[in-house]
Amino acid sequence: MATKRMDVLVYSGNGSTVESVRHCLYSLRRLLSPTYAVITVTGNAIIKEPWTASCALLVFPGGADLGYCRTLNGEGNRRISQYVERGGLYLGFCAGGYYGSKRCEFEVGKKAMEVVGNRELAFFPGTCRGCAFSGFVYHSEEGTRAVQLRTSKAALSKGTVPDVFRSYYNGGGVFVDAPQLNHRGVEVLASFIEELDVDAGEGSACVVYCKVGDGAAVLTSTRLRGDRFAASNLDPTINLPGYDKIVKALKEDDQQRTDFLKACLLKLGLQVSQEQTAIPSLSRLHLSSAETADTSRLIEALRDIITEQDGEEYIVDENDTFHLEKPSRWSLGSIADALPSMTDGSSEQREEENGDDQEKIIDYDKIVKRLVIHDADQPESKDTPYFNHHAYVANLKHYESQSRGSGRTFGKELLYGEVVTSTNTLLEK
Repeated sequence: MATKRMDVLVYSGNGSTVESVRHCLYSLRRLLSPTYAVITVTGNAIIKEPWTASCALLVFPGGADLGYCRTLNGEGNRRISQYVERGGLYLGFCAGGYYGSKRCEFEVGKKAMEVVGNRELAFFPGTCRGCAFSGFVYHSEEGTRAVQLRTSKAALSKGTVPDVFRSYYNGGGVFVDAPQLNHRGVEVLASFIEELDVDAGEGSACVVYCKVGDGAAVLTSTRLRGDRFAASNLDPTINLPGYDKIVKALKEDDQQRTDFLKACLLKLGLQVSQEQTAIPSLSRLHLSSAETADTSRLIEALRDIITEQDGEEYIVDENDTFHLEKPSRWSLGSIADALPSMTDGSSEQREEENGDDQEKIIDYDKIVKRLVIHDADQPESKDTPYFNHHAYVANLKHYESQSRGSGRTFGKELLYGEVVTSTNTLLEK
């Protein structure tokens, strides 16, 4: 029986940036949940793990495509190409657009910035040439623009498609002579309206759809939404001439950009949520053991890394901070009351979580995780309504009575949470 493809994998390996990946995850989850699980994938996983069978869409966010090349040239790109040709889907934003083209030409003639070379994926069978607009500076907003794009409604038959909208631009290219490649499965989905600073050949394609075997790819040279796209995630106070006006213009066209991205996802054959799905708040974590005394022993074993602040106990780890609580302190109060001042900017996080601006991205790594220590009894159903700890322990003990050897210790300690960040990160860092 064929495996249902339900994973949307966002590349987070060499060449990507933390910010681009985080913004991409947030925005695509709002548009594709609950049908798809939007998660990250590393270069090593692409090369070695069996990801293709369950992957509905592979996404390459903004970053630097030379980093992608260093990691994936050879076996990694072979697997990506094979995946798409056999029915898979690829979405490349900005650097991901360069990377998905047959040839990348970036800032040719500028020695400190020039990147020129063929690319192995070659979903777009031509050249992506940039920067489309001059002024780009690495690791800076100096070259940012709110560029105007004109859509091709003939190529986008599903969804609400705006005629014209403004999009965030910072360093992307133009897909050279894209209209001439229609016979090779290329369709132009959107084009730059303004005059470009590089030779675009025929047309001025900014977003293209490429038929690749039984699959397809959408490549874009601007950042529509899944990267840094929502204007609410741009800082209008950045000290650059006219930057506040750019943010204002992008905010005015937020809905049009969202509609266009939805239309692109529908073009790829994905199921898109009609209403943007809200991202739920993090839940508390519950630590318990089959024998409650073991929970106390486990906490004592962690005593060396437990710190105290204002009478409260915390574990400050490499990536996360955990606030240790007793079950008696559990309440259904607002998350604003629950967030302590253990990390810088926690008041801002509270505003983001509770404020009216639902587009604002929250850095969940900085939010203190609430860890409830159940050292007297199992968690009650009101605390964990989707999981019955008492039934779990009863079945575990029955299993132990029927087992021998190592099975007698399996599953005795349990860390339970309903809405969490990365489980790998929580447990390993």
